[in-house]
Amino acid sequence: MGNCCHDKGCALDALRAKQGQTLRIVLAINVTLFLIELIAGIVASSTSLMADSLDSLGDALVYGFSLFVLFRSARWKAGAALLKGLIMLGFGIAIAAALIDRALSPVVPVAGMIGGFGIFALICNLTCLILLTQHRSDDINMESVWLCSRNDIIANVGVILASLGVASTDSMWPDLLVGAAIASIFLRSAFYVVSQALAELLQAAARESEAPPVARPDT
Repeated sequence: MGNCCHDKGCALDALRAKQGQTLRIVLAINVTLFLIELIAGIVASSTSLMADSLDSLGDALVYGFSLFVLFRSARWKAGAALLKGLIMLGFGIAIAAALIDRALSPVVPVAGMIGGFGIFALICNLTCLILLTQHRSDDINMESVWLCSRNDIIANVGVILASLGVASTDSMWPDLLVGAAIASIFLRSAFYVVSQALAELLQAAARESEAPPVARPDT
């Protein structure tokens, strides 16, 4: 027998082990970032920071699901991707509801806190994106995870721009507009992930229906 590392099965196990290590790191980063940004958003009265904190919480859930299905079948991974898409959709709706509530109860947020924590979140999420990029093309599970991380970068830049807008206008509207943009990104990505996952599930079901039945031994 040749070396195990030359076997396709062992190579796949090694790949999944690397994926798992990366997912654990980005999971820890996002849980920490969620707690920090949520507290900062509440103190600063910032819708964009609170929206970004929910983004980090959603990503933490996504990474947890991804770890759960890491060693499971393609159908399991497609099902997890579908669930992740629905989570993203839910957070998009939650952010939209928060925006309406804040518009009805206007408060000018603290621009300095928004910018400072926005930069901190950007550094954290750039680290996550770099770690995940090497696994982007592995499968639909890792592609959906990478997509979540990419959205984080866009949201973080938006939060920083919101802080500049609030500082220059002394108004809450730049913060609200960024929150609305984050919600729209959530919704667009959610629809993409859900559609891709449904396509994968249909393909998996088709493959199972075409597979020959397993012969049972005579009793």
